[in-house]
Amino acid sequence: MPFFARPHYRSDTTQFLDSLKSRQPELEALQRQGRALLWDKPVDRPFWHQVQAAKVAQKPYVYQTEPTLR
Repeated sequence: MPFFARPHYRSDTTQFLDSLKSRQPELEALQRQGRALLWDKPVDRPFWHQVQAAKVAQKPYVYQTEPTLR
């Protein structure tokens, strides 16, 4: 057994989340629905490649002004 292992320790956060999930079993399904609503979107690969090809290389220091000769 490793020296720092604490097999019976559960943090307050873990205990809170476990109790919340046991009180509201539908919570995980609602989280998955919310994720699907905002993040799980189909990717249009040809359009994504066009966007990547159209990017302009950024200068190393964006706030550097162009030198002007007077």
